[in-house]
Amino acid sequence: MGSDMRTRADKLVASSGTRLRRNRTITNSPEEERAVAQAVARAKAGDREAIRYLYLRYANNVYGYVRSIVHDDYEAEDITQHVFAKLITVIDRYEPLAVPFSRWMLRLAHNAAIDYLRACNAIPCEEVRKADEPADEGRGDRSSCLRSALAELSDDQRNVVVLRHLVGLSPGEIAERMDRTESSIHGLHHRARGALRARLEQMESGPVTAQGVTR
Repeated sequence: MGSDMRTRADKLVASSGTRLRRNRTITNSPEEERAVAQAVARAKAGDREAIRYLYLRYANNVYGYVRSIVHDDYEAEDITQHVFAKLITVIDRYEPLAVPFSRWMLRLAHNAAIDYLRACNAIPCEEVRKADEPADEGRGDRSSCLRSALAELSDDQRNVVVLRHLVGLSPGEIAERMDRTESSIHGLHHRARGALRARLEQMESGPVTAQGVTR
């Protein structure tokens, strides 16, 4: 299970690389739509290769959309990583018959970008979310604790964790993506794992570590 997702993801890497590019247009052929639907179903079942495929398929679209809102390349990259870190805990809520997955992903991106602007006091609070986009609620203590622990990491540590454990990139690929040395990536990864483990244990949510990003 997952070998076909791995092959499709590797093809995306080969065709476009791992560096984020601004691309707000989402066009899928019927074959791509079927691949996305299959990836979503497998991601709900915990298939990490499917999550990786979805990241590689939509990261540029999310980044381009977020960049159009926050108008900052670096912040848009960080918010994009936040969106996909959150995806792993909320994808169970996606209902295929309700809205296309690409639109649902952009809703997550919209809310993340607006939350960032709200934190910067850039917009009134009443504009934070659209009327038809209710705020996400936690799906249990484990997901909530994991998100809380991730939020306490530094931006670089969080990005390394997401790219390594959610997207499945190698340390060398992450180094290229973040314009850092591979040794610095190993250091960030080590410190992030330690911080996550300590924080999750402090919140008595140790099992999340085994099932989530620090495995």
